[in-house]
Amino acid sequence: MAPDPPERSGDGDEPVKRTSFEGDPCPIARALDVIGDWWSLLIIRDALLGRRRFGEFQKSLGLAKNILTTRLRMLVDEGILTTAPASDGSAYQEYVLTDKGRGLFPVIVALRQWSEAFDAHPEQIDTILVDREKGAPVQKLALYSMDGRALGPADTTLKPRPPLKPKRRVNA
Repeated sequence: MAPDPPERSGDGDEPVKRTSFEGDPCPIARALDVIGDWWSLLIIRDALLGRRRFGEFQKSLGLAKNILTTRLRMLVDEGILTTAPASDGSAYQEYVLTDKGRGLFPVIVALRQWSEAFDAHPEQIDTILVDREKGAPVQKLALYSMDGRALGPADTTLKPRPPLKPKRRVNA
């Protein structure tokens, strides 16, 4: 299913420019600055599923080549994907998840599980996430305290980060 077209400004001509959160003190805003558009998350999802080539991403997503090129370049620039020679020895390049990219796996799983729990039409979801070794569905993600207690939103709060200790200068 194709996404909605970009939002338009009041005059109807120009797309609304996205606000950058690059310097924002909120880690959620900063993360969204990197992976906050749906195409980037869907590319990461596909990479986690084993897709590596431009054509594989395009076929899976039905995305215009120029938009896919832009998103892949951004994900490489952000260190989420890297390029590598094709594993089959051909002249093509492949997109490979970095450690930073694989670190998004729990985010993708959390979004999936949220959708499975609250989607208006869960019967239309055609796959389930299972443990590859056992074939059983994976357990729902949860947040735990350092002592093992399950935590919900009312059990957490934010506090200021302690200041970083200055680095010691070594005289040469």
